Amino acid sequence: MQKRIIPDVVSEQDVVTLHTSATIHEAVQAMSTHKIAAVAVTDGAGKLVGIVSERDMTHRVLACGLSPQATRVSTIMTQNLQTLRPDASALDAIKLMLGRNIRHLPVVSDDGFILAMISMRDLLRSTLRDLDIEILQNPDTTAAQVSDYPQDNL
Repeated sequence: MQKRIIPDVVSEQDVVTLHTSATIHEAVQAMSTHKIAAVAVTDGAGKLVGIVSERDMTHRVLACGLSPQATRVSTIMTQNLQTLRPDASALDAIKLMLGRNIRHLPVVSDDGFILAMISMRDLLRSTLRDLDIEILQNPDTTAAQVSDYPQDNL
């Protein structure tokens, strides 16, 4: 059975969002407080319009000498986002993230509201949890499968 983004990889999640008028400084504070690496940017109606990540701040603010206190998230956010629906599979997310070099992927409803922000770390944690379960349930089979795996693929 294919794992779905919601609820198999992430279940209930309070997504940290900022309005387009927020500053980079406010985004950094929110990310630090919540121990996250990206925030969703929403419009006045609460719909997702962009995302700002640590990488965006490094490359588009600090490297360019912009002031975090004066720069609005709307000026540096990534727009025209790749998104997933909640019923998308974890494999869909992994393929999209690896193919597009994306570290954070918004999960949105049909009407454009953000439901979750999935990260590579979330997907890795979910995969490792599944491996632990499989090893506990089938220790001999799993060990044989792992030992047969080509070492150059690791």
